[in-house]
Amino acid sequence: MREIVLDTETTGLDPLRGDRLVEIGCVEMINRMPTGQTFHVYLNPERDMPQEAFAVHGLSSEFLADKPLFAAVAEDFLTFIADAPLVIHNASFDIGFINAELTKVSRAAIPRDRLVDTLTLARRKHPGVSNRLDDLCSRYAIDNSRRTKHGALLDAELLAEVYIDLIGARQSQLILSETRQSFSAGQTDAPRRQREVPLAPRITEADVAAHKAFVATLGGTPVWNEFSKET
Repeated sequence: MREIVLDTETTGLDPLRGDRLVEIGCVEMINRMPTGQTFHVYLNPERDMPQEAFAVHGLSSEFLADKPLFAAVAEDFLTFIADAPLVIHNASFDIGFINAELTKVSRAAIPRDRLVDTLTLARRKHPGVSNRLDDLCSRYAIDNSRRTKHGALLDAELLAEVYIDLIGARQSQLILSETRQSFSAGQTDAPRRQREVPLAPRITEADVAAHKAFVATLGGTPVWNEFSKET
């Protein structure tokens, strides 16, 4: 199964009030494992950068001035994500900005049934505590020391690791890896659990007697004896 872990950076909090995307980062996952394929782009928002937003991600108007407009990268972005589910932390925020940009270039909005919101997953699994990305990295012992500021691609990479732990996929991967190692070491049989107490016999003495009586009716040369002679 193909999934895309996605994150964005913006000029503010509300696309309906003129805020724009300035960065998109995507990480491809196949069967809940990152493949190494990514999509990353900085964008010219065609407006100033508020100080509050700059403090979060460090992307200045000067840095973004020569970057492409969303219209120039929209096709590449849509080709990369294709029809895969989108794994996003606080998905309503990012998809609101993405759909606002898609609307500006006359492209269809991304439906919300494609979204996997890791913030919702985290709140269900860890109720009553903070579930910011940094908190989840600490909770799952994921190294986020490079995250001195927000960055869309780095955050998507960290979120991919968090997502694996959130849904319990890492344990499944460890079991699969151990099984593969056993087979590669020549252990062709997977370990089998033994019952602490053997099951009681289900064949009664009457069953045994009935079987013997049936065999006696077959005569002295039953057909399977012929096969045993051949082998």
